[in-house]
Amino acid sequence: MKFKTLATALTVLTAAASTGTLAQSKAPTQGVAKDELTIGSIQDLSGPLAGFGKQIRLGMMLRIDEINEQGGVNGRKVKLLVEDSGYDPKKAVLAAQKLVNQDKIFAMVAHLGTAQNNAAMPVQFEKNVINFFPVTAAREMYEPFNRLKYAFAATYFDQMRNTLPRLVKEKNVTKVCTIYQDDEFGLEVLRGAEAGLKTMNMDFVEKTSYKRGATDFSSQVARMKAAGCEMVVLGTIIRETIGTIGESRKTGFSPVFFGSSAAYTDLIHKLGGKAMDGLYATMTVQNPYLDDASKNVSFWANKYKTKFTEDPTVFSVYGYNAIDTFLRAAQKAGPGLTTDSFIKAMDTMTIDPDMFGSAPANYTATKRLGSDASRTSQIQDGRWKVVSDYPKK
Repeated sequence: MKFKTLATALTVLTAAASTGTLAQSKAPTQGVAKDELTIGSIQDLSGPLAGFGKQIRLGMMLRIDEINEQGGVNGRKVKLLVEDSGYDPKKAVLAAQKLVNQDKIFAMVAHLGTAQNNAAMPVQFEKNVINFFPVTAAREMYEPFNRLKYAFAATYFDQMRNTLPRLVKEKNVTKVCTIYQDDEFGLEVLRGAEAGLKTMNMDFVEKTSYKRGATDFSSQVARMKAAGCEMVVLGTIIRETIGTIGESRKTGFSPVFFGSSAAYTDLIHKLGGKAMDGLYATMTVQNPYLDDASKNVSFWANKYKTKFTEDPTVFSVYGYNAIDTFLRAAQKAGPGLTTDSFIKAMDTMTIDPDMFGSAPANYTATKRLGSDASRTSQIQDGRWKVVSDYPKK
């Protein structure tokens, strides 16, 4: 009798365990409801890059409004929740904890900033939340490999390595110098440029750096001028780009200036004025001017301005495109959307060039950067103009 009781108890426990496992396996995916899909983003809305953060957010909102007007993704309206990091990694962690643990987002999309993403990703990955198309060109966005990472931005290293040799040959220069920010961003630009020059059996004839936050670049410019530099690689962002070029113009130093995508922003010519004409920078998607030669881009830009009463920028495009690709993958994953089905969809995605000039991109089960290609633009008469295409492979 005791044996029968024990056997019965074991049967009940086994059945309960099986039922629990089944229930767990059929538990709804975080952020996915019957008629709503909730995603999150962390932006700088109050710190030094608040302008960029606002533009990314508005670009995201534009694409989400478009898809929701069409009925959503497989019947689900998309809900976007945005938290402010103030460009502070510690605040980014708190924002990630709220979005992931309290708001239960399905994915983090277009999070701005390298240090901020690095700080937030562990919080996300603990809850199986994807980090999708962060707005930073750092290699950590796809290395080391993690199935929950998807990056779109060609790294600063690859931008310089792939594009600098072409410009050196085009301009027929023999003396290349660099000024770079003394941190991981500036060093990545430096390393990529060194790798590119190495393919030509060249090296920098002068290297000079500055501390983050510097405003005086007179000594660095004097050193590069004394070295007879014909081209200067800029590991600079906005204020430092304007400051370096402005100081050079004042002293009669006129090399070819070449920056990374960190310098590809309309703020350079808006704040720096005529002195910025001639600057080259690497880029992928183009700045969307209201009177763009492309009717599609012009229509999009004016639609954006009508909706938000301000001109769009390249950061608006970053936000718009991040959401657009996310929506394609979610649609492809089907009505039964889960993290696994989304990843399966992304891992077979091929993305064609769009109206903004994105490079062709694709993802696989082992490839988490869509494309390492970049092209080049130059400021001509106060606006960016594309001057080279992507390299052929």
